[in-house]
Amino acid sequence: MKKILNAALLCLLVINHIGCNTKTSTKTTVEKYQCPMHCEGDKTYDQPGKCGVCKMDLQLLAMITKKEGEISELSIYNLPSKWTNQNNEDIQLKALKGDVLVMVMIYTSCQTACPRLVADMRGIEEQIPADKKDKVTLVFVSIDPETDTPQRLKEFAKENQMDSEKWVFLRGSEADTREFSAVLAVNYKKISPMDFSHSNIISVFDQEGELAYQQEGLGINNKETVSKIIELLN
Repeated sequence: MKKILNAALLCLLVINHIGCNTKTSTKTTVEKYQCPMHCEGDKTYDQPGKCGVCKMDLQLLAMITKKEGEISELSIYNLPSKWTNQNNEDIQLKALKGDVLVMVMIYTSCQTACPRLVADMRGIEEQIPADKKDKVTLVFVSIDPETDTPQRLKEFAKENQMDSEKWVFLRGSEADTREFSAVLAVNYKKISPMDFSHSNIISVFDQEGELAYQQEGLGINNKETVSKIIELLN
């Protein structure tokens, strides 16, 4: 999945990023390493070494050069998509820069998988230490923007006791929603006037908007997800 995500990010983000900044500034290189056998799923490391499970040498995943103060080519903050939140405010994803993001795509009229994803998000939030909660933003992105108006998203947030500023609900155009689902490797399809089939993936992004970890499935053990969030906060 990681390779697919990297390809999607490169295709969707690099094009938007070309030619944005011509000023001279210091450049740094960011390296990412991963076990070639994926013993720890999509977990990555900033330094070379050996996998703690199979003991194989970690494989260089990417070497990204970026200017000081500039977001990398793999950051979702390069996306030009525009969104509306549950308070009927227009925002871009880069407005969330600086926080660790925990993101999931749902639709509010769902009666099967989505309530469990909501419960999983709540379970993750509850395990974040109290002194670090203000550095994490939990984001729901609707795959049904036609039904999920800002008013409906606001009602949904209140119904689920997620109406604080750390819970963000977003809706966008169909095109922007499709583009973002490709970045997250979330597949969805309308199967009836009120129902969608969709992937069940919770994604964690670091403070610069780069994908750090993904959890796939419903009601699974989220220990590794929480550990990655805390690691990013330290």
